[in-house]
Amino acid sequence: MRGLVYKSTGSWYIIRDEEGVFRDARIRGKLKIDTEISSTNPIAVGDTVIFEPEQGDSGDLIISGVERRRNYVVRVSPHNKTQKHIIAANLDLAILVASIADPRTSMGFIDRFLVTAEMYHIPALIVVNKRDLLNEKGIATLQHWEAVYRQIGYEVYAVSATVPETLVDLKNRIAGKTTLFSGHSGVGKSTLINTFIPGLTIKTQELSGWSNKGQHTTTFAEMFDLPDGGKIIDTPGMKEFGLIDVSREELSHFLPEMRKLLPECKFNNCMHMNEPGCAVKKGVSKGLVSEDRYVSYASMMDSIEKKW
Repeated sequence: MRGLVYKSTGSWYIIRDEEGVFRDARIRGKLKIDTEISSTNPIAVGDTVIFEPEQGDSGDLIISGVERRRNYVVRVSPHNKTQKHIIAANLDLAILVASIADPRTSMGFIDRFLVTAEMYHIPALIVVNKRDLLNEKGIATLQHWEAVYRQIGYEVYAVSATVPETLVDLKNRIAGKTTLFSGHSGVGKSTLINTFIPGLTIKTQELSGWSNKGQHTTTFAEMFDLPDGGKIIDTPGMKEFGLIDVSREELSHFLPEMRKLLPECKFNNCMHMNEPGCAVKKGVSKGLVSEDRYVSYASMMDSIEKKW
């Protein structure tokens, strides 16, 4: 039997079979060795799996295989920084939900998310929530973000999850697609999803006053059906977004504005840090690469281990 994974709880999975029935199943031990990549979770939300009744009288359903993924996206495992954790599989779109205040999302966090989406060939866009709460300084920050990211080809939607008319364009954008929603805890991700799917009651949580950071309300990724077609995958709130499986030599290939300039660098192994004749550094001085994005690039370079 075939089915689509809607939720992972670590050891058990909720699967929707081909007749639309939701079933609980667990993994067969050897599957952890047979999957195409080594990760802390061999099965992810969005996977199409093969399952069958367990031999004997237990009545349990056992997942015996995972069909080839169209794509997937990974992050550093929250429990082991040397291992991968598959966030979700078979995506049409990846959305980072950000906020400028309460809590603040840094451009560095946004850029790590976008680089990861580029690595796995998944179209990505940015949703800036809580637009209605912005003061004059916040509005200036929003305008800066819109200018920086739209210039390099990313869509930016400024919305207020509690104001339905601000969500019309975004609702149309995700219609019929399987879309990953990610972001810090407290940015309003669950409120957005509850608005898109009437009757759904994903738990939302107030910001913790002592830290001004959202408390985690989603423990495991989960997929939900949109009323008019398509799916949303809700993911746990993240404090940080660690890169994995990218080298210092290839990092610049995943920033579109840098990628365009690479052929103009004097050296084909240019790291765009201190090398002479670097087209990327020249691009920063000409405004072709924003200073903020270059700072993000340098920070990511520092976080990637050198091979020597």
